Amino acid sequence: MALSTTAARNLATTTKTPPVNASATPGWLLRIMSWAEVPGGVYRRTSTVRRTIARHGSSQPGVIVAAGHHGEPALPGMYVEYGSPPREYELSVAQTVMRVHNRVDDLYSDPMDQYEQQLRLTEEALRERREHELINNPAFGLLHAPPPRHRVTARTGPPTPSDLDALICKQTRPRYLLAHPRAIAAFARQCNRHGIVPGTAELDGRRLLSWRGLPLLPCDKLPVAADLTTSILVVRPGEKRQGIVGLRPEGGLKIHKLGTDDRAVTGYLVSDYFSLAVLIPNAVCALDGVQL
Repeated sequence: MALSTTAARNLATTTKTPPVNASATPGWLLRIMSWAEVPGGVYRRTSTVRRTIARHGSSQPGVIVAAGHHGEPALPGMYVEYGSPPREYELSVAQTVMRVHNRVDDLYSDPMDQYEQQLRLTEEALRERREHELINNPAFGLLHAPPPRHRVTARTGPPTPSDLDALICKQTRPRYLLAHPRAIAAFARQCNRHGIVPGTAELDGRRLLSWRGLPLLPCDKLPVAADLTTSILVVRPGEKRQGIVGLRPEGGLKIHKLGTDDRAVTGYLVSDYFSLAVLIPNAVCALDGVQL
């Protein structure tokens, strides 16, 4: 009679995977974001009140430039006025207290360190919260950033190729489209209905649906209203592009040991500081009233 596999397993070592967080999302907004470190906790955006170049028919003065002249004419002169007061962004915070029992850390950290695994899962939860705030926070979230002139409304409800074209035209040098996964599915259905084949784009090794060369990034942090409507955003990240800039302190997450209580449980305060600056108004534009 041969040794059974059930009995043999008593002497075998089980191969374990690290804990998997089923609620974690790809976090595309955090991936594409250009981040600026803010050592003092405040980021100041200085804008101008004049356009860089005077435009024909514009009521707003700009920098008057002479070109193609001959001889020695008097050249126009002026200065560019800075906006007053400048906009300042203070860092917001998301915090939680991670608790680890000392006995667990002492006895059950082989082959995986219990503290490190708890911290990794805590960081994932804070990243999800950060992405939610960068979109929905009423003070600095992307959803509330575009002024009325940089917002359009879906013409017939479901997001059509024409709707996305109207949205993209609102922005100079657009880079990414950000939409709820259900909105992306609704757009794909409209493309199919109109006999249009949308493109694809590769980002971080993944193939994504695209339109006019702009990847459609799925983000479930964009809210869906009770009437099943949502918004699609077009964003341009980067300080050099005068786009949207994520703000954070030096060193990323802050971890402070709170001490051990009389139950031998050690607490760690884990803080994530962040904010978001929109350098010029059309760095983010919105398509509203998108029916799913």
